[in-house]
Amino acid sequence: MTEATGSSAFGFEPSRLDAFLREKLGVRGEPVIERISGGQSNPTFFITYPNRRLVLRKQPAGPILPSAHAVDREFRVLAALAKTDVPVPPVVLFYPERDLVGTPFYLMEHVEGRVFHDAALHDAPRAERKAMYFAMAETLARLHDVDWKAVGLEGFGKPGNYFARQIARWTRQWESIRFREIPELSQLAAWLAAHIPEDDETTISHGDYRMGNLLFHPTKPEVVAVLDWELSTLGHPLADLAFSCIAWHSRPEEYGGLMGLDLAELDIPTEAEYVERYEATRRHGSGARLRPFHLAFALFRFAVIFEGIAVRARIGTAVAENAAVVGDLSIAFARHALAVIDE
Repeated sequence: MTEATGSSAFGFEPSRLDAFLREKLGVRGEPVIERISGGQSNPTFFITYPNRRLVLRKQPAGPILPSAHAVDREFRVLAALAKTDVPVPPVVLFYPERDLVGTPFYLMEHVEGRVFHDAALHDAPRAERKAMYFAMAETLARLHDVDWKAVGLEGFGKPGNYFARQIARWTRQWESIRFREIPELSQLAAWLAAHIPEDDETTISHGDYRMGNLLFHPTKPEVVAVLDWELSTLGHPLADLAFSCIAWHSRPEEYGGLMGLDLAELDIPTEAEYVERYEATRRHGSGARLRPFHLAFALFRFAVIFEGIAVRARIGTAVAENAAVVGDLSIAFARHALAVIDE
């Protein structure tokens, strides 16, 4: 994390936000505003007062991809899940206007915990690592067991035909930002469209479920909050499960993957063990099993997301300083998807 005091460091004038929060929430004292470093998603800030600790999520400045960075949707799904056994940060308010921080934003309560962006969990005690991965699998299973109608998420997405719609959407997304030829992405889009499984279950889908988007208890291998809901929708649970398995299909230098590492030495479960824990925890699933299609789709989608980051790096609106390097991972992940298909 980095700490700064001037408006240029945040992209907005802190005093205007401060006045709003004092009026709306009754906060007191001098605020400390910290930009959370790392990541390519919605800019996030710690807003700390002597009597309250908050987190602010806003859209990035400048042009963004169609339907991307919808902080209103994040707020809605977090509010809905507050009624369930899925751990999420308590939300405070959503502000739809641009006059305070330049974009719409929402506030949530600060939850104390640990975030690990490295899938190998080098910064976590070895004795906790397997339990952390199993907690990750169990939390995802509980999310997919939530009755989305009962918690008020009607209209949050379109039930059914998820993969066909998503393949078309991410193909269009890539075409809309295309600035170079990536034959692997073209090949993937065609293969996926021709190999969609018949199973058509609908659940709440996080859309970016991975180790780096989980907040763990300060001292225990327990998930205390699932973060970064900007890609959430109603979707197929196996899309989420496959996306959470990407670490086993990418290398450490490729966004912190596990491929090539000694999992037994690290005390990290295999992909099969992780998936088995997820399946054992689900109570209401259709029984459909993870297949190469689901993994190839997850890798294809991640590749398009990285290509969007590459575009923002070219025009200077990317969130992270390493966006240009991260954006080039689109090619690597497209190739990993083809390898899954070939195997």
